Amino acid sequence: MERTTCVVVGGGPAGIVLGLLLARAGVTVTVLEKHADFLRDFRGDTVHPSTMTLIDELGLWPRFARLPWKPIETTQVVLDAGSATLGDLRRLRRLGQPHPFVAMVPQWHLLDMLAGAAEEEPGFTLVRDAEVVDLRRAGGRVTGVRWRDRSSAGGAEHELAADLVVACDGRGSRVRELSGLPVHDFPVPMDVWWFRLPRGDGTGDPAGGIGRVSDGRLVVMLDRGDHYQVAYLIPRGADAAYRRQPVQVLRDDMRRLHPWLGDRVDGLRSWDDVKLLAVTLDRLRRWSAPGVLCVGDAAHAMSPIGGVGINLAVQDAVAAARYLGPLLACAPADPAAVDRAAARVQRRRWLPTAATQAAQRVAHRVVVRAVLGATAPTPGGDRLPAPLRLLRRVPALQVVPAYLVGVGVLPERAPMWARRGAQETGPQDAGAKNSSALPSGSVKDSAQP
Repeated sequence: MERTTCVVVGGGPAGIVLGLLLARAGVTVTVLEKHADFLRDFRGDTVHPSTMTLIDELGLWPRFARLPWKPIETTQVVLDAGSATLGDLRRLRRLGQPHPFVAMVPQWHLLDMLAGAAEEEPGFTLVRDAEVVDLRRAGGRVTGVRWRDRSSAGGAEHELAADLVVACDGRGSRVRELSGLPVHDFPVPMDVWWFRLPRGDGTGDPAGGIGRVSDGRLVVMLDRGDHYQVAYLIPRGADAAYRRQPVQVLRDDMRRLHPWLGDRVDGLRSWDDVKLLAVTLDRLRRWSAPGVLCVGDAAHAMSPIGGVGINLAVQDAVAAARYLGPLLACAPADPAAVDRAAARVQRRRWLPTAATQAAQRVAHRVVVRAVLGATAPTPGGDRLPAPLRLLRRVPALQVVPAYLVGVGVLPERAPMWARRGAQETGPQDAGAKNSSALPSGSVKDSAQP
């Protein structure tokens, strides 16, 4: 029997940030990560301005600035009737945001950087290849976890006692399942294909984020410097039927939507290059029970609309650390006080979660469902919709979607006791950064954004 004060299940952005913050509060914290490394493709690679501000406050900007990332400063949408800028993040500078762009950084680089900083704290431990198989209970309270060492012959099992278990293990959370917390699922009209297409060497290709909407098709392309990361929306549950067609059908469709891609669509050699994300939108009715708390996707799985999931999860982690850190640092902590603090995390984060999911549900209903269900040209399709015409006519309004996506409804600030070093604002000329590339060697496939 081993013991820690807090066990965090899941070594994603929320889990590592929470572990780092708790360790800086003086808490003995153990993070259990199911995999041997962070190398999984098509994970949440968007780091938004609010998250970069947090990185600044933690004194980690110099480390982040050395990572390979590509800034996205504007997003535009292209319809058959024309194009319009949907959001201009550069305008956030006037609202006091020191990093007015979204940084596209491979998640494994971000996690390696955060984990390295956390491991400098004496109370932090990261255990890899650690798969949680059950919760320990005593007197109706969760008192730790039982986990399997996936790296050992036969998968040796261990028990880890803790004052609090925090689930940061994503939308397929094992801890959430074992805890029996009630969940509310929302219907979604889509799934998403993820794949890459090469970007041209010159300056002729569009930069930033490009959404393409045509009758029956909705595609988003994110500029990663040397390639585009493409999200191609398909009707819910249609993946298997579509894959019975030759992949040439997808190539031809991308060339029709973006003729300037030319023969670069041939980079899709087979359906193996196309990864499926089965979209989920749900929210726990209660995020906590005695001895256990869920945050991030374990508490509320987000749609990929807006790419905000990773940033909401990180903000959950900051709120949890603020309420729980000083309390857990005074070991042994009072169980009733720990449970009250865990419940406060849900109360704090409920508004931004519910508001963001409500906006995503509106987008699903008004935009995605209408586009994917289109079988004929839309009446009036020769004109841009009124909201896009307004954004073109009054460019200052482009800061509104930029703020809602880039900063969010209730951004969290690092607790003062977690801050370190000089507060560097980082480069103002975001365009100076190089693009990110895949590391050499194999990368494990994952379609979870």
